[in-house]
Amino acid sequence: MSNLIRRVFRITAALFLVTCLVLLVVQVVWVTPGQDCERAGKWWDWRQRACAQPILISDLTGRPITDGKSHDAAKADARARKAEAPGAAKPD
Repeated sequence: MSNLIRRVFRITAALFLVTCLVLLVVQVVWVTPGQDCERAGKWWDWRQRACAQPILISDLTGRPITDGKSHDAAKADARARKAEAPGAAKPD
């Protein structure tokens, strides 16, 4: 019976260590970089592990924003992002 107990203990310990290692890798490789990226106000793609800067569609197409409400919202968002940027001067 003691051989069975040792074998079960070793299997359980090995599964525990493998699970801990997998969780550590997931945390270091995907979760922590994703949190840092989102904290910076960017988009995190976990499949490619890429941190991307969002770009306004009007910047890509070159078309101006004609709707006044949308234009004001885009300006406010740009000001907020500029204020959140590291090293940015705070408005007085």
